[in-house]
Amino acid sequence: MEKVERRLMEPISDLGMAKTHQVVNRFFHRFSSKLQVFLLHKGLVYVLIGFLLGRAIILSEVLPFALPFFGAVLLMKKDKALLAGLSLIAGGSTVSFEVSLIITMSIIGFLVIKRLSAYVFKDQLKILPFVIFGTVAITRIVYSLAMKSSLTLYDYMMAGVESGLSFILTLIFLQSIPLISARKYKQSLKVEEIICIMILLASVMTGLVGVSYQNLQAEHIFSRYIVLLFAFIGGSSIGSTVGVVTGLILSLANVGNLYHMSLLAFSGLLGGLLREGQKIGTAIGLLIGSVLISLYGQGSADLMTTLLESMIAILLFLITPKAITGRLARHIPGTNEHAQEQQQYVRKIRDVTAHRVDQFSQVFHALSESFATFYDKEETDDEQRETDLFLSSITESTCQHCFKKEKCWVENFDKTYDFMQTIMHETKQHTYQNNIKVKKEFARHCSKANKVEEAIEQEINYFQANQKLKKEVQESRRLVAEQLLGVSHVMEDLSKEIKRERENHFVQEEQILDALQNFGIEIVNVDIYSLDQGNVDIEMSIPFCNGHGECEKIIAPMLSDILEESVIVKSEECANYPNGYCHVSFGSAKKFRIETGVAHAAKGGGLVSGDSYSMIDLGVGKYAVAISDGMGNGVRAHFESNETIKLLQKILQSGIEEKVAIKTINSILSLRTTDEIFSTLDLAIVDLQDGSSKFLKIGSTPSFVKRGDKIIQIQASNLPMGIIDEFDVDVVGEKLKAGDLLIMMSDGIFEGPKHVENYDLWMKRKINEIKTTDPQEVADLIMEEVIRTRSGKIEDDMTVVVSSIEHNTPKWASIPVTKKKIG
Repeated sequence: MEKVERRLMEPISDLGMAKTHQVVNRFFHRFSSKLQVFLLHKGLVYVLIGFLLGRAIILSEVLPFALPFFGAVLLMKKDKALLAGLSLIAGGSTVSFEVSLIITMSIIGFLVIKRLSAYVFKDQLKILPFVIFGTVAITRIVYSLAMKSSLTLYDYMMAGVESGLSFILTLIFLQSIPLISARKYKQSLKVEEIICIMILLASVMTGLVGVSYQNLQAEHIFSRYIVLLFAFIGGSSIGSTVGVVTGLILSLANVGNLYHMSLLAFSGLLGGLLREGQKIGTAIGLLIGSVLISLYGQGSADLMTTLLESMIAILLFLITPKAITGRLARHIPGTNEHAQEQQQYVRKIRDVTAHRVDQFSQVFHALSESFATFYDKEETDDEQRETDLFLSSITESTCQHCFKKEKCWVENFDKTYDFMQTIMHETKQHTYQNNIKVKKEFARHCSKANKVEEAIEQEINYFQANQKLKKEVQESRRLVAEQLLGVSHVMEDLSKEIKRERENHFVQEEQILDALQNFGIEIVNVDIYSLDQGNVDIEMSIPFCNGHGECEKIIAPMLSDILEESVIVKSEECANYPNGYCHVSFGSAKKFRIETGVAHAAKGGGLVSGDSYSMIDLGVGKYAVAISDGMGNGVRAHFESNETIKLLQKILQSGIEEKVAIKTINSILSLRTTDEIFSTLDLAIVDLQDGSSKFLKIGSTPSFVKRGDKIIQIQASNLPMGIIDEFDVDVVGEKLKAGDLLIMMSDGIFEGPKHVENYDLWMKRKINEIKTTDPQEVADLIMEEVIRTRSGKIEDDMTVVVSSIEHNTPKWASIPVTKKKIG
């Protein structure tokens, strides 16, 4: 009973913990969103920053922060400018009346000069730093004259320093204030933008100078907290940079803080280096830096004070929610959060692109269905309705004005209708003139028999021409429907490829790394994209190999043993210098490979042949061999056959199915010209993984497969390319094996031998007599044998392509690595 209760209680407690965690996350999310709205929308952030910047003084008397902040807010957030100005004056009043007076004078002077400059310069953004520079200089000089009877060189120099710093700070605030106040941040921040934000934060912390409790300085605590935060998020480089910038500005506010720059920079460096230990590691880095720099700078006198300040900063850092650090990390390049954010953005773009491609695919599919539906409806039209329409047009031209109209079509309707229908069918079959019996009976029944017979014969000619045209249009619609459907399938496949992500193979990557490194091969990086059987895709980075071929001779054979599959080097980019890295791509070896040999000659030994051929790697484990024979000889025939081959190559490589590709080419060729010039096409597509093959023979001669002593003839009956009437494609399938010879030829070879009655038997006998298995030698021997039968004359364009199918055996055998295979 206790065990049952324990089993029941465990999931309930887990569920309770999960619900509590969700409630806390939801509460924190609502609180942070409301706080963000209150700070940004209500303008509280400008009040806080303005108040502290109003207190910020450097070099004991210089006030370079107040007016640049007010000018930047006035330009970008005009509705918050009043709050910013009042908070600056309020912050200055906590220091002294003179400081608040100078800030007030500078704001008033700035508003006046800005209004005057607006009449001359329209671009207020570009002129703003110069307006602030002039305003600060004038304000400082006027205030000095009011306090003193005469000005010294020192007064002019300090006025120049203050106005120059104000000029620079204006540029910095224009960059940093939008980054802090914007509700939606950019996806990533540049290093310059991060430094601008650091300068703004350091300037704000300058306003904390003088705020202390029992010798614990507020600026020390918050500056170390900021350094801890950025060292933990961005690493040693960001942490040390933030430490240098913050320490430099704080040391300008108080010369006694000069050693503080070293403390912050060193602590940021150590904290960033130890951030692998999470927040505790970063905090330990700050403690070590604080102790070392304090002992070196001021001895052990203030060591406890420094440690207390660091401990308070660490406490603030430890209680900082992970949501805040994660949110900041998303905008700093180089962090995992930023990389995930970028991947999420790329994934979103990919999904949008895939969705658009899906939409286009659906559009093409809908268009295809529309054409196909229309075609089906046309195919099922009522024949009786067509007959009635035909006879109505006949009676309109012959019987409408006849005096016997009432007798024929009212009293004897059925008999008249049967006569007309019989004559129509007999005329269609060209048997009516010989049917004397029907002619006599119809002559007795109709007073205008000859006129009706002539009208029916004439109307039938129009009707047959219309039916032929209608059939051609229907065939064209059907072809367009198939083409649109093919395009839809291609776009659907493209969408699937876009959506497919690289799978996570971390375990397999570690296994491969360990196996290769234990063997003594140094590997920098392994990326596995696919481990599917027959579709392995692995990329590696290795140190400079100096062209010794380690990848092909050692690594690929070891991968073959690990994956239990033949793996070869697909591509390799070697480093150009000894300290670089070589990038190698490995993939599955195909089970079969094809070697081709070609022999061709033009009619009469000319230079231009009407035959064209091509060997096409379709890129999906398939290989195509094609021969096209243009009608006739010479340049025009060469143009037709070459265009057919080029269109075929482009369409097949796009991924469209073979039958649709053939019909598409046929429609293009038939619509391109009205001349009676056509092309034949002999196409073989071989799957290099299993040897299955498809043969599409469009008006071409038979092909032959030589398998040992056996000769297999492959043929199909299809019209040449360019004839659209009732065009269809017969596909012949054949399983090819290792050692087979596939012999394809044009009609100049097949029908070339002289004094031969049966070309099939002659070609089979000659192929069987050939002893060599080299494809080029076979092609040359067949060509030579045909030319010899013609006494050395070439009376037609001749082309023969021989393909040898062999097992694809890698050059290097697999190397045993480990008994434990990767699954």
